[in-house]
Amino acid sequence: MSNQVLVTGFAGYGGRGLNPSGEIARALDGREILGYRVRGQVLPVSYASLHQALHSLLDELQPRAVICLGLWPGEATIRLERIGINVADFEIPDNEGAYLKDAAIDADGTTAAFSTLPLRDIESSLLKAGIPAHISATAGTFLCNATLYNTLSMAQTMRVPPLVGFIHVPYLPEQVADLLASVRSERKLELHQRADMASMDLTIMVRAVELALIASVNTLR
Repeated sequence: MSNQVLVTGFAGYGGRGLNPSGEIARALDGREILGYRVRGQVLPVSYASLHQALHSLLDELQPRAVICLGLWPGEATIRLERIGINVADFEIPDNEGAYLKDAAIDADGTTAAFSTLPLRDIESSLLKAGIPAHISATAGTFLCNATLYNTLSMAQTMRVPPLVGFIHVPYLPEQVADLLASVRSERKLELHQRADMASMDLTIMVRAVELALIASVNTLR
C-alpha cells in the first residue's frame, strides 16, 4: 500500500505571475508527514488538461490522501471546502482561453460530491495553532471546483480510495502590494478603499496545509 500523500496547486492565471497554491505545493514536496511522503505538484490552469493531469497523478502515486489547493482572491482565511458541484461556469477564461458557461463537468456524474477530509478536525487544528480557518459551502465554479469534483469522482474508482479535499488560500502579501500599486498608478475609483485585499504569509499557509495533512493522516492510522 502506498505511503504517499498528494498536494496539488495551480500555476499563475489571470495575469498573475504567482499563485500561492502552487508555491505551497512546491514547498511541501518531499516532506514527510507521520511516515507519509508528500508529493507536491503544480497543475496547469487548463480545463482541457485538468482531468488527465489528475488521473495520471492518482494512477502513478496511489496516494492515501489528496489535498488540492487554489487561490480565492479576497479571502482572509484558510478556506476548507466541503463540496464540489458538477458545474463549470467561468467568470474568466483559463490560461488556454476556455470560457465555459453552465457546463456539466461530467454529463453522467452525480450533482455534487463531498470532501472526505476530516474537515472539523482540520479546522480545530488550525484555529488552535492560531491560523484563521473556516469550512466553506462553495468552491466556486472555476477550475478549483472542477479539481475537487473530478478528484472525488476518480477516488471512488481506485482500489483504495484516498481521502480527498480542497483548500482555498488567500493572496500572498506581495500580490496585494502589486494590486495596490496598480490601483494607485491607474487611479481606479474606490478600489483603494476595498476591504477584500486580505493576504497571508506563505510560511503560515504552508503550515496550515501541513496541519491539514497531519489531521488527515491521523485518520488513516
